[in-house]
Amino acid sequence: MAILMSQTNIPFPGNSAPIGVFDSGVGGLTVVREIMRALPEESIIYFGDTARVPYGSKSKETVTKYSRQIIRFLNTQHVKAIVVACNTASAMALDEIEKEIKIPIIGVVKPGAKVASETTKNGKIGVIGTEAMIRSNIYPSYLEQINSNVEVIGKPCPLFVPLVEEGLLQDPVTDEIAMRYLSVLIDCNIDTLILGCTHYPLIRSTIARIMGEKVKLVNPAYETAWELKRMLEQENLLCNARPGLGGNQYQFFVSDAAEKFRNFANSILKYGILSAKTINIEEY
Repeated sequence: MAILMSQTNIPFPGNSAPIGVFDSGVGGLTVVREIMRALPEESIIYFGDTARVPYGSKSKETVTKYSRQIIRFLNTQHVKAIVVACNTASAMALDEIEKEIKIPIIGVVKPGAKVASETTKNGKIGVIGTEAMIRSNIYPSYLEQINSNVEVIGKPCPLFVPLVEEGLLQDPVTDEIAMRYLSVLIDCNIDTLILGCTHYPLIRSTIARIMGEKVKLVNPAYETAWELKRMLEQENLLCNARPGLGGNQYQFFVSDAAEKFRNFANSILKYGILSAKTINIEEY
């Protein structure tokens, strides 16, 4: 297997190099938002695979293939670290891919699992996510490594992603679907719930209202941003100063529907996005 960092004329990046972040679509922007808050000096290059979304219904082989293509693209942008801002790709591709690259890489699953284990009082933890992520059993696997006494209840919520991407964040339809999905977790008496898809923080208020005050929600996007900061500190890769005036601190790339992506991004990010560039990811 070729090392994914080894394309011709790609130097090993330094502290001022950007962080690469990718997701199957727009959900990873919730991770970008948290990185912007936790690491305001850092530059970010984001890729959303909007032409091939969703990943949640695809096989491990396909998700791994797509992830490798995206990492090859990010490496051409000279990133110093990569965040897999997709629960499905983190669950299905990360373990294999991190053996193939020379720069630090982090997913969103382990940070969320760690905090959930520390948060639960009764040992009953719920996980909601895509069908593939729940089927992968990745959160139960990590949680049981941390604490063998926890009970993990997974619930796929496939309609949450299209509801979020259609902008139905506060809508009776979303309320109804959420109630149907989450009722089984309420009946299981969980006290901690992992938002196991990067889209889900955008309907956090709806999920919190339905689950009630006794259930603590864990947002892996937030936890990943702070774990990324710790990782960059450990690797001595933190950037010491923001880019100068006119610097392009945040860049966004997609595989399709750039205008729709830009509109969605501008609705959830503090910083205005002037453009998102479309690339042919199949070339990588």
